[in-house]
Amino acid sequence: MKKKVILAFSGGLDTSYCAKYLSETLGYDVYAVTVNTGGFSKEEEKELERKALNLGVKEYRCVDAQEDYYNSCVKYLIFGNVLKNNTYPLSVSAERTIQAQEIAKYAMEINAEAIAHGSTGAGNDQVRFDLIFQVMCPNIEIITPIRDMALSREEEIEFLKSHGYEMEFHKAQYSVNKGLWGTSVGGKETLTSRNYLPEEAFPSQIKETQPSELEIEFKNGEVVSVNGENFEHSVYAIQKIEALASVYGIGRDIHVGDTIVGIKGRVGFEAAAASVIIKAHHLLEKHTLSKYQQMMKSQLSDWYGNWLHEALFLDPVMRNIESFLLDSQKTVSGKVFVTLHPYRFVLNGIESAHDLMSDKFGSYGEANRAWTGEDVKGYTKIVSNSLNIYHQINQNIN
Repeated sequence: MKKKVILAFSGGLDTSYCAKYLSETLGYDVYAVTVNTGGFSKEEEKELERKALNLGVKEYRCVDAQEDYYNSCVKYLIFGNVLKNNTYPLSVSAERTIQAQEIAKYAMEINAEAIAHGSTGAGNDQVRFDLIFQVMCPNIEIITPIRDMALSREEEIEFLKSHGYEMEFHKAQYSVNKGLWGTSVGGKETLTSRNYLPEEAFPSQIKETQPSELEIEFKNGEVVSVNGENFEHSVYAIQKIEALASVYGIGRDIHVGDTIVGIKGRVGFEAAAASVIIKAHHLLEKHTLSKYQQMMKSQLSDWYGNWLHEALFLDPVMRNIESFLLDSQKTVSGKVFVTLHPYRFVLNGIESAHDLMSDKFGSYGEANRAWTGEDVKGYTKIVSNSLNIYHQINQNIN
């Protein structure tokens, strides 16, 4: 019997080459797997299956991991208001980690001898896939033809043609990776430090120019309602917000950061839902959490985002941080009111039963109801005591 290999299949040139090479040259039975983390429709899924079967794979499977992706990762990115370098909502890095886990599970399910992916040796994804596979199924061989043989695009095309496979080999001007939590966009501009992506590079073009109102309701930190419409799962609420906000061109930017492989990288993205939800959630937290909760959350959230980006999602400390983030959301419930405009949005305010800006205790700069002027005098006397001692003893130090 032939050995089984699981191929992480996207339908692009690299994974198409892998499918043919693994079966025709290495003699494997190829089980192609696509993990849907919110990147494509049922029609696109059928097209991927058609491509895979035409390449001669033994079996094709599409795993719908959207809800698992949200439950295990995205909701914690919301709880933590995670933006890598204060910019990027970690769209692709989060996806790859979940996709790799689903592929590893399938490989173990069918007792595969090997797992293959089409990553090159130049990016982050090779580390994300390899690391998950090595931890979850260390006895299964990892095969990476594109990376190992340093293949050029032309060599891949020639191989496919010589094995009787014809496809649209035209290279798109921009590489686009769509998912639930955002879409990455790469092109010639992102290979430089100077140029911004042109309007036509972004998949979601502006269709609305007049402002519109958006009401987002959170329950314990999770989106449960959009404009009064309730959703069975937060995945569908995210998709609703994406549909409403993407037509304004909201959530576009370019992220600059350090790659896992040690070089600086630049990638464009559009993430309308992620941008609006994170900022709306953060505003609600400003009203419903104590200042020290917010300070600790900010520090732990930065660590969480960095470890996720660096392929360390399976480190047990991530579960510890998730426990903290989950516990912090007990009072993060209420409505956030947003106005959508072309290229931007405005957070107008919130309503919450847990709003700590209650006028029962005073109005900032206007009235106090929980203390007196004498209370403040005594407080500032005590607080300033250590500072007074320091400055009096060290008067001669500049």
